[in-house]
Amino acid sequence: MMMLHCGGESVEYDDLLSIPLPEETSTYKPVAHHMLANNVMKIGEDLLKDYSFHDAQHATTKDGKRYFAIFTYNNRDALSTRRGESEPWVNEEPLKYNIAVRNSYDKSMSIGVAMGATVFVCDNLALTGDIHIMRKHTQNVLHDLEEMLITNIYRSQNNFMDIVKDSVSFRNTPLNNDDAYEFIGLLLGHGILKPRQVSQTLRHWKNPPYEEFQDKNAWSLYNAVTSALKSTPPNRIMESHINLHNGMLKMVRQTAEVI
Repeated sequence: MMMLHCGGESVEYDDLLSIPLPEETSTYKPVAHHMLANNVMKIGEDLLKDYSFHDAQHATTKDGKRYFAIFTYNNRDALSTRRGESEPWVNEEPLKYNIAVRNSYDKSMSIGVAMGATVFVCDNLALTGDIHIMRKHTQNVLHDLEEMLITNIYRSQNNFMDIVKDSVSFRNTPLNNDDAYEFIGLLLGHGILKPRQVSQTLRHWKNPPYEEFQDKNAWSLYNAVTSALKSTPPNRIMESHINLHNGMLKMVRQTAEVI
């Protein structure tokens, strides 16, 4: 997810080409926004063999000196291949693998990359993901960043496929309203959801805005909660997602034991 509330604005890739690059010094090696985007895209295409590129969101501050982006990949083929079946997933929305990026020309922040099923980048400089890496703008930055990207994209795919497997369990766990209300109450009690977010979660549970979440199961409830969590403060959003995921796993396992 990308959040722009500190002066950032959405741009197209071509807009990045016209932003002037600052001068290099003995201690500072700037990396062009468009070059960083290209490198992430190329490495993603080379390494994410089971995924297909879906879309990219680009944003900069008004002066162009800070850059934020999210690159999204569909994993439909990965799901059908790893599960040994394809037809049941043809009409379902798959999880998406995401790579979030930030960069600066004003020395305000290092280059940052986050990757996984859930990523968050904000124009207040926040950057989170299942795995994230940072690299200062010093000599050999592009070479070092490329090696870090390759290593961590490989590593993050294992984490991502664990989440994919969890999503399958969530889809296969039916819930009634009482089950959902009890879980939402636990999220409120543990501070994962705020009262105003509870109201939004309930609305999405009772009347899902998307067809793929019409079935009453743990996956539909999970997505109802994640929709409400979008209003969580940036410094807490990743922790909230992790706690939600772990809590849902616990509930699904307990449900399976009862059955």
